[in-house]
Amino acid sequence: MPESLASQTLAWDRCKGTADSPAPGDDWQCATLEAPLDWAEPGGETIGLALIRAKATGDERIGSLLFNFGGPGGSGISMMPSYAGTVSSLHERYDLVSWDPRGVAASEGIRCRGDDAIEDAESVDSTPDTATEEQAYLKDAADFGKGCEKAAGKLMAHVSTTDTARDMDLMRHVLGDEKMHYFGISYGTELGGVYAHLFPRHVGRVILDAVVDPSADTMGHAENQARGFQRALDDYLKSTGKDLEQGSREIAGLLERLDAEPLSTSSPGRKLTQTLALTGIVLPLYSKDGWLALTSALAAAEEGDGSELLALADGYNERDPSGHYGTSTHSQRVISCLDDKQRPTLEETKKLLPRFEKVSPVFGAFLGWDTAGWCHDWPVAGQHETPEVSAPGAAPILVVGNTGDPATPYEGARRMADELGKDVGVVLTWKGEGHGAYGSGSDCVDSAVDAYLLKGTVPEDGKVCS
Repeated sequence: MPESLASQTLAWDRCKGTADSPAPGDDWQCATLEAPLDWAEPGGETIGLALIRAKATGDERIGSLLFNFGGPGGSGISMMPSYAGTVSSLHERYDLVSWDPRGVAASEGIRCRGDDAIEDAESVDSTPDTATEEQAYLKDAADFGKGCEKAAGKLMAHVSTTDTARDMDLMRHVLGDEKMHYFGISYGTELGGVYAHLFPRHVGRVILDAVVDPSADTMGHAENQARGFQRALDDYLKSTGKDLEQGSREIAGLLERLDAEPLSTSSPGRKLTQTLALTGIVLPLYSKDGWLALTSALAAAEEGDGSELLALADGYNERDPSGHYGTSTHSQRVISCLDDKQRPTLEETKKLLPRFEKVSPVFGAFLGWDTAGWCHDWPVAGQHETPEVSAPGAAPILVVGNTGDPATPYEGARRMADELGKDVGVVLTWKGEGHGAYGSGSDCVDSAVDAYLLKGTVPEDGKVCS
């Protein structure tokens, strides 16, 4: 690593607001870290990575605790201040630190399409039924990739999870920490695993919560998600007293009707399509707190009004009332398509659709088709089939799995622990609902995580919180 980067001093200053979020309070400081554009040529061109921190409030400081909230593509700059209340018990002894990874938001954020083009694409059928619809679906996917390439330029080939893990170690060094203390959520768990593999001797106290299965390939991830969302939907249906098969059939029937004829909404010129409805169903499954909204939205749709499901879909798609869309899904696609070398063909996907639909009558077809469209005709080759996360010699890493997690099904936690390796991956299980476990209502989980991060106390592998 060039001395100019290793010895840089961060110019911390009060954070400024952006078009998408107001400035946080006085406790928060922001700075820019210079990192190599290409880690294979660390002495070459650099890019700026936006960081945010709130310094530890007590005298017995342990160090920095770095957060990644998932995606890939999520902005740590905007998320960290709102998450600080959840981790208030850690703030006394840690500087709370997060960042926008390369290609995300304030760190050379990539926007592949304008707002009008995003809205136009909402009419593309994501579960095509005819050859014409298939061609339109794949053309839209290819056009998206071309837009990303035009917007990103040279950066397009340098936003991988491995690149970001190397950025993290530069961050650790510049922040003055001997060890990396880290809290990764969702995709952040994959990033944490890749970091541990690259820098096992630098691993300090690392939490991986809502765990991505590192052993799953493209099709495996899609099938895992179909299973996870169906499992969460079943838990929701149980709470309403409905028969699970009947409840799923009713929702699948609604989606089928929307495929033929989208519903009108209170939003001028916008209709609720099948894809938007499915997106609106997905959002409230991320947290039990969303179940009441889902009940109301489904009931309204059955009565012919798609407004509530459309509003939920807009929340997921980061669309504000003025029609402006956020870009986290753009960054997500650019990063994941650089990571993943698999490019399933239309024929391969169609052969597997019956299997997906068996796993989930509601989400299976959508997630199956997504494997063909997500990285179709992508301008940059992918790097691997599955990420390498083995970390022999690393300190124990606490892997937290939630049995009701819709987006990262529970089975991924054990697989992550197994791949991290013997005496490294330690599994803590919560029998709960929602995406992630810490701060979700379990004193058992929170106290185990706090004891690990604050005192270094590693719970017994396999501990279960009910």
